Amino acid sequence: MNTEGLVEVVLPGKVEPEGLQIRHGAVPTAHPGQVVIRMEATGVSFAEQQMRRGRYYDQPPFPFVPGYDLVGTVLATGEGVDPGLAGTRVAALLKVGGWASHVLVDAADVVPVPAGIGAAEAETLVVNGITAWQMLHRKARVRAGDTVVVHGANGGVGSVLVQLAQAAGARVIGTASERHHDALRERGVAPVDYRAGDVAARIRELAPRGVAAVFDHVGGRGIVDSWRLLAPGGTLVSYGSASTRDDEGSKQWPVLKLLFRVWLWNTLPNRRSACFFNVWAGRALAKNRFRARLRTDLTQVFAALQRGEVSAQIAAQLPLTRAADAMRLAESGTVAGKVVLNP
Repeated sequence: MNTEGLVEVVLPGKVEPEGLQIRHGAVPTAHPGQVVIRMEATGVSFAEQQMRRGRYYDQPPFPFVPGYDLVGTVLATGEGVDPGLAGTRVAALLKVGGWASHVLVDAADVVPVPAGIGAAEAETLVVNGITAWQMLHRKARVRAGDTVVVHGANGGVGSVLVQLAQAAGARVIGTASERHHDALRERGVAPVDYRAGDVAARIRELAPRGVAAVFDHVGGRGIVDSWRLLAPGGTLVSYGSASTRDDEGSKQWPVLKLLFRVWLWNTLPNRRSACFFNVWAGRALAKNRFRARLRTDLTQVFAALQRGEVSAQIAAQLPLTRAADAMRLAESGTVAGKVVLNP
């Protein structure tokens, strides 16, 4: 008899972090093809910051349980699932639903976490690791000797991008606020202060012939500067519109504007390319291929962690019931790495 109860965090509508609600219930039962995961670590990502403002472009209607990804142990398996999965530590990319003590997931969506990697460590690399790996290796195809620009080089995705790019043999120019520059220099990154005006000119001084790739999560007007930094054959990977997080009005518009711009640039005969990266692309059309790719890539990221090429940056760990504090901390911009929630 399972005496555990379900604890979950609910986002009831557009609220300040203090408006998040804690709900208790019964632990879900695994249906055919599903597993119940006892959550050990979930995180606060940029998506939740947008969701609580109603700004994430395909969020579900309120109320819902946020939580983009999680790491935990399989507690129970449904019919048709290998019973040997029970008791193993796995990671899953969810989009929503991770901020709960127990989560129902399709067995085909879980990725084994290698022995020796802690739950919080693994959590910092699920959505951030897959995003960074796929942008670097599947979109930009960065090679040894390339120079790349990573905007927000101290951020969740940015810090993983920096490390994976260096592991691939690339030289990295990273934008960040001044206080993160020493840490970036220690990592071998050439830092540029994004607050100091004409960022593009400073990057051009460091890479007069242009760069092989720019990874831009900011969007907005700065995306044009990112495009202009590319050398012939270079790739701009846009993966967000952080600059519009606090805007009012349509949440689709910034993304549509970006997509249109990317389409337009790709029609130009100048040997440069642009893409808008979305980690969920292709899932609706080819679910099995999407899952296989995700499993392959996350397994690669965990292997890079085991080799010491990537470090897990845990900014702080707080209990699930303190999700409001965790969100405040993540949004404050004062911490490096990922804010992790534990049950």
